[in-house]
Amino acid sequence: MSQSATSIRVGIGGWTYEPWRDNFYPAGLPQKQELHYASRQVTAIEVNGTYYSTMKPESFRKWHDETPDDFVFSLKASRFATNRKLLATAGDSISRFVGSGIAELQEKLGPIVWQFMPTKVFDAEDFAAFLALLPKKEGSRALRHVMDVRHDSFKTSEYLALARQHGVATVFTDSDKFPSFADLTSDFAYARLMASNAKLKNGYAPKALDGWAAAAKAWAAGSAPEALPRVDSDGDPAVSRRDVFVFFINGAKEKAPAAAQALLTRL
Repeated sequence: MSQSATSIRVGIGGWTYEPWRDNFYPAGLPQKQELHYASRQVTAIEVNGTYYSTMKPESFRKWHDETPDDFVFSLKASRFATNRKLLATAGDSISRFVGSGIAELQEKLGPIVWQFMPTKVFDAEDFAAFLALLPKKEGSRALRHVMDVRHDSFKTSEYLALARQHGVATVFTDSDKFPSFADLTSDFAYARLMASNAKLKNGYAPKALDGWAAAAKAWAAGSAPEALPRVDSDGDPAVSRRDVFVFFINGAKEKAPAAAQALLTRL
């Protein structure tokens, strides 16, 4: 599937996780083959390692070559860009991350997630300056950006207007620890689902997975799901179709692959 095609991607966070060797990866599978296997069971992976350390271009090239043609990686941007008092001063950190070789993923480069600390309070002037620093391209690759804002002060029309002005998406999460609002701020939607339950076979009850399938389809059709909480219901970008990314990230993480696969079957 081409990067320009509208699609619903469903995936997991990373691919190296020891408990998955008991319930996801085949017994005896060498660790060096885990990405090859995982990328053929889900349609996207969100990489967390790029948040903590700078990867080399060779790593991105290797990931590209080991995965199917229609696979997508979402990358969490460097924490040095987002974990700071003044976001307007993040230009050098943003440039270092974007220039670290991410373009080696080529057509498999998905959205970049900019995650903020739960203590980071919305400051309209400073956040506007940060958004203005985000590049639209790296080489010939168009870049798509997602804001993972984690403080309730972002649940305002002013923040949403800024995000829409700059064409960046906003993370939706089902976690009760962080603000959850399904307002659409870009031409794609991005959900990080973090409430899986270790007692359930797939981490989520069948009814809940049915609900996420319906939500993903609504996002893909261009509208916000009616069942999810909103802040500003009148400002969604008007599009007929949008790409959707759904990642099972946290909670009972050992259940993430089963949850992703169960959602994929519903789609």
